[in-house]
Amino acid sequence: MNTVIQSINLSKKYGSTEVLRGIDLTIISGELTAIMGPSGSGKSTLMNVLSTIDQFTGGDVWLEGKSLLEFKKSSLRQFRQERMGFIFQDYNLLDTLTVKENILLPLSLRKVKATEMEQRLLPISQALNIEGILHKYPNEISGGQKQRAASARAMITNPAIVFADEPTGALDSRSATQLLEQLVGLNESFGTTIMMVTHDSYAASYCKRVIFLRDGAIVNEIYAGDQTQKAFYDRIMEIQSLIGGKLR
Repeated sequence: MNTVIQSINLSKKYGSTEVLRGIDLTIISGELTAIMGPSGSGKSTLMNVLSTIDQFTGGDVWLEGKSLLEFKKSSLRQFRQERMGFIFQDYNLLDTLTVKENILLPLSLRKVKATEMEQRLLPISQALNIEGILHKYPNEISGGQKQRAASARAMITNPAIVFADEPTGALDSRSATQLLEQLVGLNESFGTTIMMVTHDSYAASYCKRVIFLRDGAIVNEIYAGDQTQKAFYDRIMEIQSLIGGKLR
């Protein structure tokens, strides 16, 4: 399997405060990974650094075999647009565009042909069960549907990795479960690599791997393997209790 992202002795400081400390992490193509930890553990900072939204202070990050230190700003921006997808808690849909137009926006900006856009849209909209709302506007659909539309937009470019920042945070339990099941389906059907930052053990239990941070360092990681989801959830809860601290 190919390595999508790798961090080596990664550190991040804000002034004199060290937020990330010596992070060694490898994300393999096709992985579905959750990043968890108490409030202030550095999980959001780690995602921002790995996704090139924020800069690191020390160490290095490799993207598909190339060091970030070798990227020029323009090529890094292009890499982020073409090889990364983002799912945010607040959806970030444009109210003046239909669901379909929102999903296709990244391809429209890259001037992809209309026929190719339609070819990409169909399987993703079917997998996320939103083909019936493509003509609607964001204010006409539910929160769960908005998040699925945002997920489709993140996937439409066939990115190397999708970063999901608390994707279920604004959803009710039913909508959250539906979204998680569909993200798992996309991961399994399309081989999409997904890294999810979450405080929610239930959401993390849908992942194949969970990495735990505390005080800016990785303190544990576990794999689902052949465990049932319930057993994996129980294991996640057990480690959270050992790590301690509030997760919000």
